[in-house]
Amino acid sequence: MTLDIVIFGLSITSSWGNGHATTYRALSKALAARGHRVTFLERATSWYREHRDLKHAPYCRIELYDDLREVARRFTPVVTQADLVILGSYVPDGIALGEWITAKANGITAFYDIDTPVTLSQLEKAGSAYLSAKLIPRFDLFLSFTGGPVLDIIEQRYGSPRARVLYCSADPDLHQPKDVPARWDLGYLGTYSEDRQRVLDGLLIEPACQLSDKRFVIAGAQFPVDRDWPENITYFEHVPPAEHAQFYAAQRFTLNATRADMARRGFSPSVRLFEAAACGVPVISDDWPGLDTLFGPGAEILVARTARDVRELLAMPDERRKQIGAAARQRFLRDHTPEQRARDLERYCHEARSVPSETAAAVVA
Repeated sequence: MTLDIVIFGLSITSSWGNGHATTYRALSKALAARGHRVTFLERATSWYREHRDLKHAPYCRIELYDDLREVARRFTPVVTQADLVILGSYVPDGIALGEWITAKANGITAFYDIDTPVTLSQLEKAGSAYLSAKLIPRFDLFLSFTGGPVLDIIEQRYGSPRARVLYCSADPDLHQPKDVPARWDLGYLGTYSEDRQRVLDGLLIEPACQLSDKRFVIAGAQFPVDRDWPENITYFEHVPPAEHAQFYAAQRFTLNATRADMARRGFSPSVRLFEAAACGVPVISDDWPGLDTLFGPGAEILVARTARDVRELLAMPDERRKQIGAAARQRFLRDHTPEQRARDLERYCHEARSVPSETAAAVVA
């Protein structure tokens, strides 16, 4: 059955400084390939306007708006007629927008949290700017970037009628193995985050300081401009999504570094983890609960806790390194493609239609 889907997301037009754009692009493209119609609504902000790398997409209609009044004026019919309306995390004025969506929509409503551990930490403290606790039960679905025990917390503590995991993914048309010379022994791609820096320091920068004969690379926006990198680390402020596969392929290994809240909660794979796996590049990751449910440690992914672990892994024979990268790609194609995420979303919508929110909420209570 074809669905009319409306998504209010942080950004689909700009991948600068956020992983939301590539997540939304892959999911929207997969939904369109399965016959669904997707409209993506994005707040027009100066940052994303200045760094826009997608203006139009063949797989979805993209519309920009300036404020909530414009949303109500232009998009009320679109929202009321949609089969599914999704509001994403970190959307400006998210609470007011969520209240409006859940009041106006006649179809299924969902909150898609691509930052679940961060959201929960904010709700436990001063509160979140884009989601309130009292708003959660009003959505038919809570789609979570994080799986595992967090789903029970969202249902039992916050009253969601149904919390379901919807991991991110990577576009397999863009992320494929590339035959390019290796320029770096270990690399990292990701936006700067203070609570992730400890992992990056311990698992890339410290090994770089210890291994002067090896070459390393870091790419990502918002790193401190006065950062003094070791001589054997190359830094790029941004690598466009279309160049990610080439960038990964030029690394013998790539690093997955997890933010503190996400590592503590577990079951929170980043989009870069799936991108690298799709490219067949072996991933060295910090350790966190649930990682082994996504990729097999030692066979499909490599786990490091210290700089010494990284040094030992970098000495791995090339044949074994390639085997692990190939196994990661096979696992991605089997379990983690955007098509599989689209199928998950279809199934969740069917559940929400079959069991009214009031019934589900009563079961949770």
